[in-house]
Amino acid sequence: MPKIIMYSTAVCPYCIRAEGLLHARGVIEIEKVSVDANYELRLAMIKKTGRRTVPQIYIGERHVGGYDDLVALDRAGELVKLLQA
Repeated sequence: MPKIIMYSTAVCPYCIRAEGLLHARGVIEIEKVSVDANYELRLAMIKKTGRRTVPQIYIGERHVGGYDDLVALDRAGELVKLLQA
């Protein structure tokens, strides 16, 4: 299974939902990068993803986007395939 990285904050309900969806699809380990208390990490996230909102999720080297993007990927049947790559 590819490495999962999720930029998040402590109080983000979409981060919690994204984590739940990933666990439901068999993901055991998610590397969470908390950007709420570290401005430099938030700037790095913005530079890397081009987005300001959390969560921002990477599966392997692929930036899949936020929670809505993750759900769309799942509904299209692509999330499981991506996780099995």
